[in-house]
Amino acid sequence: MSRFMVFQHVAAEPLGTLDALLRRRGHRLRFVNFSRDPSASPTLDGYDGLIVLGGSMNVEDQDHHTHLRTELRCIEAALKRELPVLGICLGAQLLAHALGAPVLRNPRAEIGWYRLETTEAGRLDPVTAPLGSGAPVFQWHSRHFGIPAGAVHLARSRDCEQQAFRYGERAYGLQFHLEASASMIQRWLDTPHYRAELEAAGLGHDVEHIRAQTRRLVHAQQARAEAVFSRFLDLAGSAPKAASAQALSPRWSPWLPRPRRAELSLSRHS
Repeated sequence: MSRFMVFQHVAAEPLGTLDALLRRRGHRLRFVNFSRDPSASPTLDGYDGLIVLGGSMNVEDQDHHTHLRTELRCIEAALKRELPVLGICLGAQLLAHALGAPVLRNPRAEIGWYRLETTEAGRLDPVTAPLGSGAPVFQWHSRHFGIPAGAVHLARSRDCEQQAFRYGERAYGLQFHLEASASMIQRWLDTPHYRAELEAAGLGHDVEHIRAQTRRLVHAQQARAEAVFSRFLDLAGSAPKAASAQALSPRWSPWLPRPRRAELSLSRHS
């Protein structure tokens, strides 16, 4: 049975829909919550994969958030052992940084729903192929990573060229929040710090617009997330036999209401 280490940075950014998938598949998890224990010193001994989640800090904040250095060492160790590594938002930036790529301020923040465009490599990639040619995805970031030397560029958006990459066969960095559920997004919109960031970004859309777009698009994103994340988790070993074929279906997630056809439409930029 595969065991995953999960690095969490803030309470508002958990595993989201990935949590239910991991548990239904029967994977064992260990959470390291650096907001609660910034001095934690985890090791990957006995683990089959590493997941690094998002957070409000940035890669350049290592002097203030010293746990980021701990995380970078763990990421480097995972890469050397060729373990599956999934970095989401800040996690993807840490992965890129560990691989020698720069992490810089994006010319324009992305907060809300944006159309993701996959590259040819992304459409053929065994993990990101379920995204097809592109899809609306939820974003919340003001930094972007460079594509590391030797990595494969998998996706872009209009305002951020570097949205996803694969390094080797088992390490993936995703700038976007494919794991975001409706409740997670609502929590971010209700958090003063996050809300102030949205207002300061001057993007031309507000909280109510994002809420409306979330109601229309989130269920289709969750179905795509199920497919993409299932394929990533398979890199650490097939799902336990107890998991049903329905539970692992790349087309549907059994805990979600069935989405309306309109929710699959791909808007250029909302």
